[in-house]
Amino acid sequence: MTYDILIGDRSYSSWSLRGWLLFAAFDIPVSVHLNEMYVPAFAETLKDWGPARTVPVARAADGALWTDSLAIAEGLAERHPAAGHWPSEPRARALARSLAAEMHAGFGTLRGACPMNLRVQWRGFEPSQKVRADLARVETLWVHARGLAIADGPWLFGTYSAADAFFAPVAMRIAGYALPMGDAARAYVDAHLSHAPLRAWRAEGEAADRTLENYDMGLPTAPFPMA
Repeated sequence: MTYDILIGDRSYSSWSLRGWLLFAAFDIPVSVHLNEMYVPAFAETLKDWGPARTVPVARAADGALWTDSLAIAEGLAERHPAAGHWPSEPRARALARSLAAEMHAGFGTLRGACPMNLRVQWRGFEPSQKVRADLARVETLWVHARGLAIADGPWLFGTYSAADAFFAPVAMRIAGYALPMGDAARAYVDAHLSHAPLRAWRAEGEAADRTLENYDMGLPTAPFPMA
C-alpha cells in the first residue's frame, strides 16, 4: 500500500507534524506534498484532496482519504496492526486513545498563546494562569501514562505510540517557549528533541528557510534547542 500526505510548513504546522509522525515514526513510507500556508494557492491545492479544509490530509492508493490527524492514526492502525500505533496492553491502549483524543480536542489556551515555531526559542515569555493550567493537565496525563508503561523507554507507554505523536507539538512548544515543567516532564520533552524523525522534520523546515511573520511573538530569541 502506498500513501500520500499533504502538509503545511514544517516549522509551524503542528497538525501536519502529528500526521506525518504517524507514518515516519512507524516506518510506513509516504510521499510528502507541501502546501505552503498563508498564500492564496493553499485553498486551491486543497481542492485536489477531497473535502479537506486544512492540513494534514492523507490518501491511500485505493482512494481512502483521511482529512484529520486522529483519522490518520486510526486508519493506519487498522491497515498496519503490527506497526504499533497503539499499545498492546488493553488499559494502556485505552488510555493512549484517550490522551490522543484529549490532545486533539483540547488545550486551546496553550495552543493559542504558544504557536509552534521550530525556528527559534522565545526568551522572556510569561505564561498566563490559564496556560499554566493547561500545562498542569498535560503533566498529569503524562505522569499517569508513565504509570501504565509496559516497556522500557522514554515514551508515554515505554514504546513510541500515536499518543506520543499527538503530544510531540506540545513538547516542541514547551521547548520553544521554555515553559515550566517538572523533571519527569522535562525528560519526556528531551526525548522528543532527540527523536530522529522529529529532528529530520525540523531539518527540512530549516532547509526551506521560510519565516512566517504571523508567528512573531515580539520577544528576544535564541536558537531552537534541537541540534
